[in-house]
Amino acid sequence: MGEAFCIDSLGIAPGALDDPGFELLAALGFARTEIDAANSWCCGAMTLEGAPYLKPEHLAVFDCANPCGRTGRRALSVDSHIQMMAAVQPFISGAISKTINMPNAATVEDCKDAYMLSWRLGLKATALYRDGSKLSQPLASNLLADEDEAEELFAASPAARAPLVAERIVERVVERVVERVVRQNERRRLPNRRKGYTQKAVVGGHKVYLRTGEYEDGGLGEVFIDMHKEGAAFRSLMNNFAIAISIGLQYGVPLEEFVEAFTFTRFEPSGIVEGNDAIKMATSILDYLFRELAISYLDRGDLAHVQPGDLMPDTVGEGEAESNLVRAASNGFVRHKLTVLDGGAGRLVDTDGPLALSLMPEGDLRKGYEGDSCDECGNFTLIRNGTCLKCETCGATSGCS
Repeated sequence: MGEAFCIDSLGIAPGALDDPGFELLAALGFARTEIDAANSWCCGAMTLEGAPYLKPEHLAVFDCANPCGRTGRRALSVDSHIQMMAAVQPFISGAISKTINMPNAATVEDCKDAYMLSWRLGLKATALYRDGSKLSQPLASNLLADEDEAEELFAASPAARAPLVAERIVERVVERVVERVVRQNERRRLPNRRKGYTQKAVVGGHKVYLRTGEYEDGGLGEVFIDMHKEGAAFRSLMNNFAIAISIGLQYGVPLEEFVEAFTFTRFEPSGIVEGNDAIKMATSILDYLFRELAISYLDRGDLAHVQPGDLMPDTVGEGEAESNLVRAASNGFVRHKLTVLDGGAGRLVDTDGPLALSLMPEGDLRKGYEGDSCDECGNFTLIRNGTCLKCETCGATSGCS
């Protein structure tokens, strides 16, 4: 009875107290600054700044990594974090797991100075965190504007205030966002009639057929893998693997991710690759398949063993052999008068007698080329074939069948 009389005497409806958003002091007409002062008096300011009988020169003893409370402004400096870590580092074998807090106003130069100071003091690791740099950072009340804007917001009723406060908070958070890429998880399906190509090859003696399907813009959208002479289990596994890759491509997984994941995988069948102009060796079926896709759709020439243009009869090279010749002559390795007969292969002939030196580019040396020219096509791609020589370009031999 006494409580109801008290509420009635204040002019507050009896059911108002049941509303979780009801504020008694605001309903009585107190200003927001007065309410904040009352809250600080009853609940504490959560900071020692402004405390009576405490001198300003004593506040540094109580500083924390971040400003405390709504009214706190003081915090440990970045240099103080680093200097304390430097004092401890000589007694620790590894790095110190410690985050250095930086204010929101910190610049790139501030971060650079912090790393430089850490390096000069001999720290093994430094982790910086700039306040507000994470989208997932918990929202705080100080995201609202100054006291004047807060006064305007809290003057409204609780029901009308909630959307206004939410709008202000969202505005503050959006201002901190630099860039955010949102990927739509929608499947991009291929047209019913699509282009692509079929590549037949032999990897370690096993035939492999790779078929691709492309979008209208030429992008890869699906792959089919057929190894018809393998067992049913292995063939089914490869088919379902191709389906999984195709679904991933259609949902937006970059082909580069698949290439990085599956190239250089090693298992049988593996070995020499026949039927592909650019790939001559593979450590596995998957290594071959994704090398082929990377070369065809990503222009990844670094995953190819041979460029198609290098196999043409009129290929002249890029002058690498001439530069090797100049270096060899300048270093004193070539003592005779030499003549360059072929710039692409870098074959050197002693004018006083028989072949004196064959200086091949490093890549050709790995392929085992002997340095002689083929009698059929003229290319310097002869490799040892038993007691004879065989040309890798045209297939001709020097006498053996």
